[in-house]
Amino acid sequence: AESRFRQGYVATFGAVKGDDPLYEAISAGHRYPGMEHWLALFHERLDTLFDYAPGAILSFDPMMDEAVAERFEQIRDHYEARVNGLETTAFGAAPYKPLAPDRLYLNENEWRAAVAGRFRLRLAAFGTDPGADIRQRDFSGRPGRTFATERNTEGVNVFEAVAGHVKSLQAHGKRVVLATWTSGAGERLASVLAEHGLAKPTRIADLGEGLVLSQSTPLLATLGLERGFEANDLAVIAEQDILGDRLVRPKKRSRKAADVITEATSLTAGDLVVHADHGIGRFVGLKTITALGAPYDCLEIDYDGGKFYLPIQNIELLSRYGSDETNAQLDRLGGIAWQTRKAKLRKRLREIAGELIKVAALRQLKTAPVLEAPDGAYTEFVARFPHQETEDQAASIDAVLGDLAQGRPMDRLVCGDVGFGKTEVGLRAAFIAAMAGLQVAVVVPTTLLARQHYKTFVERFKGLPIRIGRAKAGVRDGTIDIVVGTHALLGKQIQFARLGLLIVDEEQHFGVSHKERLKQLKEDIHVLTLTATPIPRTLQLALSGVRELSLITTPPIDRLAVRTYISPFDPVILREALRRERHRGGQSFYVAPRISDLDDVAEFLAEEVPELRIIRAHGQMPPSQLEDVMSAFYDGQYDVLLSTAIVESGLDIPNANTLI
Repeated sequence: AESRFRQGYVATFGAVKGDDPLYEAISAGHRYPGMEHWLALFHERLDTLFDYAPGAILSFDPMMDEAVAERFEQIRDHYEARVNGLETTAFGAAPYKPLAPDRLYLNENEWRAAVAGRFRLRLAAFGTDPGADIRQRDFSGRPGRTFATERNTEGVNVFEAVAGHVKSLQAHGKRVVLATWTSGAGERLASVLAEHGLAKPTRIADLGEGLVLSQSTPLLATLGLERGFEANDLAVIAEQDILGDRLVRPKKRSRKAADVITEATSLTAGDLVVHADHGIGRFVGLKTITALGAPYDCLEIDYDGGKFYLPIQNIELLSRYGSDETNAQLDRLGGIAWQTRKAKLRKRLREIAGELIKVAALRQLKTAPVLEAPDGAYTEFVARFPHQETEDQAASIDAVLGDLAQGRPMDRLVCGDVGFGKTEVGLRAAFIAAMAGLQVAVVVPTTLLARQHYKTFVERFKGLPIRIGRAKAGVRDGTIDIVVGTHALLGKQIQFARLGLLIVDEEQHFGVSHKERLKQLKEDIHVLTLTATPIPRTLQLALSGVRELSLITTPPIDRLAVRTYISPFDPVILREALRRERHRGGQSFYVAPRISDLDDVAEFLAEEVPELRIIRAHGQMPPSQLEDVMSAFYDGQYDVLLSTAIVESGLDIPNANTLI
């Protein structure tokens, strides 16, 4: 503060220089009364929130003490890292001179003194000592029963357990309320429980209404409760108690015209653009020109041999150039090169269209088994999905169910980003086909992804009469209903007993020979392709209508927007990011551009975050070793995966939330 004051005074009054003795004194580092007064003010204790709310009641949750201790530890750690000059000594960065913590925060003694003289409301969990202070007393409430054991036990139906528990509670004189996040989920839950012998529940608007109704029938309410509870004469069973964690998305409002951002707003000077009539040009900027005495806002575009001004209202004639190349040859205004290229492309498109029409006509003549969802069993299977379907996901599922029931071979492409719910679409299609007695083959590009899908399918189909495996023999003799594997499933030596549905994940990773084998397989079977990045040919078939296309563009409710920060290398920030991710139970990627960089980064991480478990991966590792590394990271055995760009292979690791 003293240095900044001196610099500010010199900058302000530097013009007088030698004529100002005060300037000379400050420049020499001497103090003066005005500075002392200012510094005294600066060193006074700053106001805190407590100073602005003198009579407020403090409300603390049960984990308050731990949270406060962790916060003070975090402050000390940051300060010590800066004082020790970590970034300066290790990486040659500019010195960082931090303020002492007591200049910015209350210390532990000040914190305790600030809260000591106030009325504090200390919230506590269920089951505290009934003789405790009134502010912590147990009012006969306790957590309700969860059905996690039943959900995870082979051969046990969770809905039968729920129905039996409700009857037991009613026998003990309790009103039972089934609480669901949405009214639709409530109707679905009531329908499933009715199949297991539970009386139809009475719908209520809130708990107050339920307290005056009869105890003879269960009650159904739409309440946003994560967990249920029990009191003297009331028991609330939440939807999540039965089905596990469920996340609810608020309804998406319809898009208005004002929400749509035109492409012109994202253009920057120097971008290559394509005009429908004139070809490739370079966008210069917006310019107002006068024509016939009136001003017009136009986009200025450079072409070979001249400029072109496009009125802003005709922007639909303009599109981005489909390449990042900045030295592309610009078309000549009035030339024939662009028109010649367009004519050749039209001819080629007509040839391709003829081939596509032939393929489409042949597929329309084929027949396939009509597959329809069994009402009760399908509803129960859907209830196991631990999320609420997004609008795009629900539309894709409905489209797939419609394709399976039409009696013709399905050939649908489902596009969506990683984690947007494509696998759930495949799971429901597989359930319908398997319950109809047909075999399902799930083909993925890598053994690691096959292992991940296998675990997902086994978990969702637990307790159902569906056999899932990864063995060739079971495919041939029909003992396996759903087989998950790599391109080995497409080998000619693999024979299916009754294949009815083929699910292909990430088709872009398969080679030409695999694609030819797929063509042989899918003449009269249903085919569902799931991908985040379709190859041009596959996308072309979908966009031309030969293959049906579904898009899942809405992220799930638990998918937060990605926040990206660009900054100089700062070890303190890196330590904080990695430790924060680990403390909340997550994992991190640390990506370096070259394999030769991994040793230095590993040494840095070992010194600065020794408590983290770190494992390496790069493209020069043997495939089996790389698979073991990725499997171990996927299973949560390590906190940080230090790797090159090999992590972009498409493996879905939901627990990894930080990328450096």
